Amino acid sequence: MTDALAPKGRSLYPGDVKIALLYPPPWKIAGACDAPDPKDGPPDGYKVGDLDADFYQTPYGLFSIGAQAIRAGHQVKVLNLSSFAWSRVEEIVRALDADVFGMSCWTANRRGVALVADLVKRTHLRAHVVVGGPHATPLAKELLAHHPAIDTVCIGESDATFLEIVDRVAAGAPVTGLASTAYRDGGTILLAPERPQIKDLDTLASPQDYFDTHILMTSRGCPWACTFCGAETSWGRGFRSNSVAYVVAALAKMVARLPVKMVQIKDDTFTTHKKRVVEMCREIRARKLAFFWSCDTRVDMLNDELLREMRLAGCQRLSLGVESGSQRILDLIEKKITVDEIAATTELAKKYGIKVRYYMMLGNRGETAESMDETLRFLERAQPHEYIFSCLSIYPGTPDFKDAEKAGWLKREIYFRERFQELKIPFDASETDTARMNAWFAENSGLRHLHRDTVAEREETLALLGDYHAAHMDYGVALYDAGDLDGAERHVRRALELGFPCPGLVYNHLACIAKARGDLDGMMDHFTTAAKVDPQHYVLIQNVQAARAWFKQEGPAKKLPLTLTVSHDFQLLERTVQPTLPGPLPDDFAEWGPATSPPEPAAAYVKTPDVEGSGKGLEPRTRLKVVS
Repeated sequence: MTDALAPKGRSLYPGDVKIALLYPPPWKIAGACDAPDPKDGPPDGYKVGDLDADFYQTPYGLFSIGAQAIRAGHQVKVLNLSSFAWSRVEEIVRALDADVFGMSCWTANRRGVALVADLVKRTHLRAHVVVGGPHATPLAKELLAHHPAIDTVCIGESDATFLEIVDRVAAGAPVTGLASTAYRDGGTILLAPERPQIKDLDTLASPQDYFDTHILMTSRGCPWACTFCGAETSWGRGFRSNSVAYVVAALAKMVARLPVKMVQIKDDTFTTHKKRVVEMCREIRARKLAFFWSCDTRVDMLNDELLREMRLAGCQRLSLGVESGSQRILDLIEKKITVDEIAATTELAKKYGIKVRYYMMLGNRGETAESMDETLRFLERAQPHEYIFSCLSIYPGTPDFKDAEKAGWLKREIYFRERFQELKIPFDASETDTARMNAWFAENSGLRHLHRDTVAEREETLALLGDYHAAHMDYGVALYDAGDLDGAERHVRRALELGFPCPGLVYNHLACIAKARGDLDGMMDHFTTAAKVDPQHYVLIQNVQAARAWFKQEGPAKKLPLTLTVSHDFQLLERTVQPTLPGPLPDDFAEWGPATSPPEPAAAYVKTPDVEGSGKGLEPRTRLKVVS
């Protein structure tokens, strides 16, 4: 915004700057009664499930930028429009009278970002449009060249950069030359010098001060450089983290507000500094913060002491970037781990009752049908509790992308010319092997279950951890599965006495025990208690609905079967509530100032716990029409 475009007679003061941070849909989504847009609609052949369900989560970076702007005195709205019909997006954007529109651009929503930017410029001529994110960072100049409606691209870490942009807008000054941006100077597109990394992340405002989200990031960056990953492009080289005090304070705020006491820690590699995580876990226990959590990390960044401390502090699930069970493939993708390390770490985590999930991949460099078979054999050997396969996506800025460009079979222009969701193609597999991978993937995409802990394993874990509520709950479930209802009830009730953070799951278990004994009144009493104290659990809701339907059908009199599920897995219901997920907007969403009505949850939710990962398979590399 220039002085000529500012309100007549003055520049904006910082508190006057109205900021709309939008997470756009991937393309023009058709309304219920509309046909798909032939030009700007979904890719050809798109099917529900091709987009990973995590796509619908508001990126954590938007919350971080929003927190910095609110602390600086600006008015900020974060709106998740990722599943909104385009007609509704148009209504929302027209109604938002913001000075600055910021968007997070990923490969999967790059087309939606461009469409929303154009819409903003058509409806709010004086607004400044800023785009950042992992897709925008490596393609910053190209983004400006292809999309005139975008004014500035933030490159990499954007917290400080975005505030400087807002300050320029407030002053009516040109938004040019700011470090770590791409911008226009007349008809020329320029890259400003790189901004130094934020050394002390504790100086940043915490998103948990202003937003309700079950996602937390405690660090930035990853010291490794896997060929498929763009972490270094986004965050720069190396690893930086918040202090233990900062993280635990944020967790305390989250846990106090979250209806379900479950937190997802989404650092690239959470346990990079093992000593820090041990201290964090001990502080969580010292503060008596009762919640469960999951995290993502590497198999070589864990040890016995760390896993024990993590478990006692509430860690329920460990997601490991395994990618392949073939040592040859692991070496080619620069994973820097061995298959023996993967197997050993899995056993160590299982010893302490932590559920182990593997993230696996198909189509990496060197992949063949034989290496895929080797991976499947390895899964049977290592026995994780769960695994999810995904197909290689070549993201701009990654080593895969750079090597493909050097080899000449990929041009970055394709990300602007074609309509694909993500570029899911094998790096170098033959068409025959690609077809074999796709045939297998079509039958095995999504979350797959493998190892189920035995009574003996659960008993050993309880002995190792002592009188720990979650270990009692685990043991109770195993005893229930083995038919020992008295033992199951004893340990489940002990979990409740010790303060199990999700009591609704305990009462669900007790209801299932009562049903197994033929005590239908007791079953419904436990379900009723669960609904009063802690109702928002997927398995609980499914069981209650099944029981109600059974009674309505006169199930007891007609001796109809009633199947209930006993599970206390780390599963979030994830109702679609703004701004974390694309729930309905309140009536006053376009009004600035303190909110007068909180957002309401949608009647449904974006995903159920078992719908995870993208179902989109690989396409042959021959689909690329590379034009020099």
